[in-house]
Amino acid sequence: MFINAEHIFLRAVEKQDLETLYECENNTGVWKISNTQTPFSKYVLEQYLESSHRDIYTNKQLRLMICLNYSNECVGTIDLFEFDPAHARIGVGILVFEQFRHKGFALEALNCLKQYVFNILLVNQLFCNISSSNSESINLFEKAGFEKSGVKKQWNKVAVNAFEDELMYQLIR
Repeated sequence: MFINAEHIFLRAVEKQDLETLYECENNTGVWKISNTQTPFSKYVLEQYLESSHRDIYTNKQLRLMICLNYSNECVGTIDLFEFDPAHARIGVGILVFEQFRHKGFALEALNCLKQYVFNILLVNQLFCNISSSNSESINLFEKAGFEKSGVKKQWNKVAVNAFEDELMYQLIR
């Protein structure tokens, strides 16, 4: 257990998470949100697992598993990326598996993560990028205290000759 809350806890990625990560990364339904365009092989994910023990200052990223307190079942992942210690900022992304959505786990995980990045990593701000059509994520991050700080116009291509804005949200310490 890494960070514990009322219903969930965050923990490091373990070897036994390979199948979960494989399903997660190859779920084309979430590729639009994660800006993924190609599948991940188990071999590549195994390599990732082998290097995931490295320090966040080396990798500049960290993936944590969101697990239920009462069963240890994994309900999603929360990622830190683009860690910039010099400017004290880091990006965050979250994925709660479909069957566990709308139960408050994502907000609880974000609140746990805020404690970690502000009190342990000593960053000044968290940021995230959200497609303008992703109202669930917008609501989640706003509920967690993030504020919209910018719009990247026509940032993501969503179809032939169709683009969507991407919103930048920040949470300043």
